[in-house]
Amino acid sequence: MNRIPLLLLATLGVGLFTSAGCLWSKKPKQNPSIAADVEESFKQRWIARRMAELSASGEAPEGRAAREQATREFAEKYEYTSAAKGYQK
Repeated sequence: MNRIPLLLLATLGVGLFTSAGCLWSKKPKQNPSIAADVEESFKQRWIARRMAELSASGEAPEGRAAREQATREFAEKYEYTSAAKGYQK
């Protein structure tokens, strides 16, 4: 007679132990715009690198002209990205 409550208590304890993490914990949701953030970050780094190359070579020594040329080249080279779609030719 004492075994039934003991068996019930043991089963309840095992059940709570194995399902405790599933009932009350929630997965953090990922940022839905992570791809756009990565593309925009890539665009900024690529343009900064290309501006440095243009300034060093003397093709566009002025900062504004170097940025405009680098932005134009980025839009042509990576036209399939959403970061380049905002550029007007």
